[in-house]
Parts: sequence; structure tokens; C-alpha cells
Amino acid sequence: MAPGPESTHLTIGPGRSRQNAIYRGGALGRRPVVPTRPDELEAQARQVMSRQAWAYVAGGAGAGATMRANRAAFDRWAIVPRMLRDVSQRDLDIDLFGRRLPAPLLVAPVGAAGLVARDADVHIGAAAAQLGLPYIFSNQGSSPMEDTAAAMGDSPRWYQLYWSTDEQLVDSLIGRAERMGADALVVTLDTTMLGWRPHDLDLGSLPFARGVGIAQYTSDPRFRQIVRERVLARRTGSSGRPAAERARTTPGAIRTLVSMARETPGGFIHNLRSPYPRAAVETFLEIYSKPSLTWDDIATLPERTRLPVLLKGILHPDDARQALDLGVAGLIVSNHGGRQVDGALASLDALPEVVSAVRGRVPVLLDSGIRTGADVVKAIALGADAVTVGRPHVYGLALDGQAGVRAVLENLVAELDLTLGLSGLTSIRELREEGARVLRRA
Repeated sequence: MAPGPESTHLTIGPGRSRQNAIYRGGALGRRPVVPTRPDELEAQARQVMSRQAWAYVAGGAGAGATMRANRAAFDRWAIVPRMLRDVSQRDLDIDLFGRRLPAPLLVAPVGAAGLVARDADVHIGAAAAQLGLPYIFSNQGSSPMEDTAAAMGDSPRWYQLYWSTDEQLVDSLIGRAERMGADALVVTLDTTMLGWRPHDLDLGSLPFARGVGIAQYTSDPRFRQIVRERVLARRTGSSGRPAAERARTTPGAIRTLVSMARETPGGFIHNLRSPYPRAAVETFLEIYSKPSLTWDDIATLPERTRLPVLLKGILHPDDARQALDLGVAGLIVSNHGGRQVDGALASLDALPEVVSAVRGRVPVLLDSGIRTGADVVKAIALGADAVTVGRPHVYGLALDGQAGVRAVLENLVAELDLTLGLSGLTSIRELREEGARVLRRA
């Protein structure tokens, strides 16, 4: 695998190297910009993020029970270190869909990261590329997938798909993902409707309604065609709405208009005067996701793409079996980071049964709740082939841009490396083989 821009895998290297770099800086009076403790990382990010950005990224569904369950599930397992084994050399590499990866860690898709920083997806992708870690591009990204891919060179990237109600748009997004070099297509199943998210609701804040997080759509030829047709229909009075329909002018409406104009491709002044940005947002809100999505839709994917397809959002073993019957290439056990169903099963608690149902036929990844290298060890010991990390890398973005994303990822891999060695293991393969002997119920 060719490394990404300015990349060398030595930068991700052993945990001791990362530790030493931080301690050397400390000897010179420099403390890390990005905290290594997950709780402090979150706390400092909250201080610099807007209320809207914090609500969207950190918030969960309902009373937050699923978010708490995700963390509690990790706490129910304890690592049992073994002593007096030669762990001087450790190997974190894994093979996944034809790629040799430097660690069993992928950067999860987080929508509307543009709330946190301009060109957020480009910065996240570039940081992942520097370390050779795959980035799963968000369908709700704030940068067109082609721009993010360009920033990553030939480093690994996957593409997340939200299934639109417009089938031609689905095909267009898949085709673009293939052309920009995606190694896999991740179909997110658990967001056919937005969950009840009080943090956003109490602010009346939906980033997409302001044009944030819809860059994959506004850069798509099929979507632009739909919007042009909508604008034309409105002008000719055939849309079923009053041709002169206007929103009430308020300070909030003006801020929304400015945001739409800034986020829509084209000149800012032109966009302020044009009906296109508002029509793009309205169109997105109507068609972005498909509540009627069923297994029959998934069955069409082999005819629509050459990419390996993973299904994200699997929690039940029967769903895992049905997915395998349709020939999917992998599964991601996930409850969407606790953002969709309040009181849902923790992803880690669902993992063993899904792994048992799959019986090694396809890779199984774990998403939701990963905060530390020790979490990664526990997930792999319970059968995951790899994990994805979401919110923490966005907190790093908030604190120090691209460098902050990279720091979060480096810290996670460093802690994974040290935890693996201190547990008496020397490789991810060995961790998977000895998983049952590494963990105990706490």
C-alpha cells in the first residue's frame, strides 16, 4: 500500500515512540494541544465548539441511554494481562479488502463536520492518509468526495451511502465513489429517519437545513438536475406551491440564507440572489433518505457496483445471517453512536452474537463507543476484525484542525500498541486467537 501525502508509517509506530515524543516536548515546556484523556478531550472540544456543533456531534437520541450503554459495555469487560512474554516486537497490521492496514482502526463517517471547521472532511481525510488509516467518507459530508480523495493521494478510503428516495441519485453517488477510488461501499441502515435528538431539537438546529453537510449532493449531477427541475417548476407555477412563496424575514432567516449561500457551489453574491440554494436544501430534506428501505433494495447492489458492500447498523444475528445470504462483503455492528434509538442494545454487547452468526465468512467491524486503545483491544478480543472511531477525531478537529485529527488517531494507535504488549500479546492475529483468554467479565 502506498502511503498518503507526507506519510511514513513510522509516525504511527510503537506506542513508546508516541509517548517519548510527548515527553520530550514536555521537557521543553510543551504540552499536547490535544489531550490524551478522552474525558478531557471532550471537555476542551466543547469549550471551542459552537452550541450547534456540540449538540450535533456530541448529542444522542432521547435521554442518552444508548450512549451510556455503549460505554458501560466496555467497562463490563476486564483485560487479564499475562506476564514474562517477549513483547519487544509488536505487529498491529491487518488485511482488509485487499489492503494491508497499519492498525485495525478506521475513521468513521461523521456528518456535518463542517459545523466544526471549514473543509472538515478534507482535513480529516488528509490526517488519516498521513497515517495510512482508511477514512469512511460521510454521505453527509461538507466537502465533495472528490476533493477529499484528492487530499488523500492513493491512501485507503471507503464511502458511506445513505439510500435516497431517488434511485438515479443512489446510482450516481455509487458511481462517483467508484471513480474516486473507494475500496468499499458502506450502506448505513439505521438512519432511514432521523432519531429524536433533544440536543439539536432544543436549539432548533438541523445543519442540513442551513446547507451544512450536503456537499455530496450539491456536487452531484443527478441531484443538481433534480434541483434545477424544482426551481423551474416553481417559476412556472407548476410545483403546487404559490410562485411568490417567501419565508418571513427574521435575523435567523438571514443567517440561514447566508449559510446556504456559503455552502452551495458558486459565487456567494450570486447564491444570495438565487433561488437555487434554498431549493437545494428543500430537495435534500425531501429525498436524502428512504424510510421504505428493505432487504429487496440491498439485493440490487451486486448489479449496481463492483465494490465490496458492508452493511452498517447490524445489531441482531438474524439480520447478519440475512445480509450474508444476499452476498454482502462485511458487517459493521453499530447503533450509530447512540444517536438513533434511545435504549438500544450496546454495540459491544451485540458483537459476540453477530460474530457467531457470521462464523468468519466476512469481516465484522465494531462501531460506537470506541474511546481508547484498550477499547480496541476488548472489541477485537470479542471477535471484531477492526473498529471505527467517530466523535473523538471530530473533537481533535475542533482543537487543532488536521493536526488535531492526526493526534487523536496517533494516540489511539499508540495506546492500542502498548495495551497489546502489556497484556502479553504481540499481534492483532494473536489477540483474536487468544481473545477468550484475554478478557474476563468485570
